[in-house]
Amino acid sequence: MQKLPQISDAEWQVMKAIWSQAPCTANQVIEYLSEIVTWQPKTIKTLINRLLKKKVLGFKIDPQDKKTYHYYPLLSEKECVRAESQSFLHRVFDGLPHIMLANFIEECELSREDIAGLKQILEEKEQKKTT
Repeated sequence: MQKLPQISDAEWQVMKAIWSQAPCTANQVIEYLSEIVTWQPKTIKTLINRLLKKKVLGFKIDPQDKKTYHYYPLLSEKECVRAESQSFLHRVFDGLPHIMLANFIEECELSREDIAGLKQILEEKEQKKTT
């Protein structure tokens, strides 16, 4: 798996806005985030520029209005979540998934449905190992 750039918590908010409505303008991102955060528009535009430099976002210039940029993700949400999960696993749990899972299971309130779902995931994983 290729190394993906680190995305800060604030940049994640911008990416979520773009993933949800791509392609979109900076003003659309600002409007989307205005319901979630209290950042100034300039701050959001700075975050967009950081993501462009990190090659997480791309853009196209509007053919009718040459001053309007339409931003789109260069990486899928799934790719970024996978990379962030792997980074977290290695940073916090020395890359040991069973330790991480045990910690989460012990710390979280789980319903019967949650437990059944986890069991099913583990059973499916085990079946893949035997085939």
